[in-house]
Amino acid sequence: MPVSNQAGAGGRGPRTRLPGVLGDVSVSAVCAGFIAVAVSYAGPMLVILQAAERAGLDPARTASWVWAVSVGSGIVGLLLSLFTRQPVVVAWSVPGAALLLTVLGDYGFSEAIGAYIVAGLLGLVLSLSGLFGKLLAAVPRPILAAVLAGVLLPFVLNVTQAVLVSPVVAGGLVVAYFVGRRLFPKYAVPAALVAGVLLSVIAGQAQSPDLSLALTVPVFTVPTFSIQAIMGISVPLLIVTMAGQNGPGLVMMRTSGYEPNDRLLLSGTCVASVLFAPFGSHAINLAAITAGICCGREAHEDPAKRYIAGAAGGVFFIGFGLFSATILDLFAAVPGELITAMAGVALLGALQGSLLDMLDAGRHGPSAIEAAVVTLIVTASGIAPLGIVSPFWGVLAGAAVYLLLTVARGRRRARPAAGRSLPAVIPAGEARK
Repeated sequence: MPVSNQAGAGGRGPRTRLPGVLGDVSVSAVCAGFIAVAVSYAGPMLVILQAAERAGLDPARTASWVWAVSVGSGIVGLLLSLFTRQPVVVAWSVPGAALLLTVLGDYGFSEAIGAYIVAGLLGLVLSLSGLFGKLLAAVPRPILAAVLAGVLLPFVLNVTQAVLVSPVVAGGLVVAYFVGRRLFPKYAVPAALVAGVLLSVIAGQAQSPDLSLALTVPVFTVPTFSIQAIMGISVPLLIVTMAGQNGPGLVMMRTSGYEPNDRLLLSGTCVASVLFAPFGSHAINLAAITAGICCGREAHEDPAKRYIAGAAGGVFFIGFGLFSATILDLFAAVPGELITAMAGVALLGALQGSLLDMLDAGRHGPSAIEAAVVTLIVTASGIAPLGIVSPFWGVLAGAAVYLLLTVARGRRRARPAAGRSLPAVIPAGEARK
């Protein structure tokens, strides 16, 4: 059931009064925002660093790239969360960064910056027109829920491997989470995080980071535009960002009971993409995976107060971006299994909700569930033919199966109806013959 006090399709949210916001602040929501940012830095950020290294970017431009995606994501997430009173989690395009791993070195950096701007402008046109939201609304809800489940499932399954590799840290974190769910459900995720950090220190798996607190200085690059870079970067970047990030991000919010204004949210991220592109940002978009951490019950039992998690995530993103080099060193000091296990347990609630929605056919009938299972399989497989990520192919496969099943069943129902009417039109004499 949609949350009643959220901004509707018209895009007008309730007025944001500071005392009201402060009254909604909770430890669980702030921790959810922190964990969402921590997961982004511990995993997806590494893709950016690898892309920058392969492209031969100097440390100053690499740091500026991290600054741009972090501060840009933080500002947009903070403002949209406070304005809409929804947990709007904004991050950078992970499939977009993965795409750049293979193509960024083929162009000059100024050409790449120009291509980022073009991709952002194309996304803005697509968002303002409402076309993307209409296409998403036309897909049956079980299929969209299956896409979300397929995106989340690998992250939850990775917990088992983390526990095998590091039974003390990852296993202790999982145990602490479920103990917390039994004793103090609202603070289960923060308790698991604290337990994981303490266990990593006790087990000697945490390193002593060599930290130096210094502000990151962004570097402005004057963009240049070329047809080759636009075709090689802008178009595929637009496709993977809209299909692999914005689509699942909107589905996550809808599955969690919110009614996101797709034009407002997507337009805000696209404007930020254009503004921060000269500083190195390739694409800013709605988050999908980490949004599950802020949209679920672990953030707050009251869905109307979970927007604090999105706002807190925005604040942490801004702070981390301002000191990006220091924060990256800090996250490198904790074992990777801790981050993997933390992400998995924080996403359990979101996975459970998406699976329940996937199996609820509603008005779409059993064909929707069959199509949703296909969607789940394709999405969770992680395939990426033509450089387009698996959520896009999952939706495509599920929609195709749904249409095939509904059309075929519709024709079978029509055929017996015609047969039953046949005796009524045959003359009695002919019938006796």
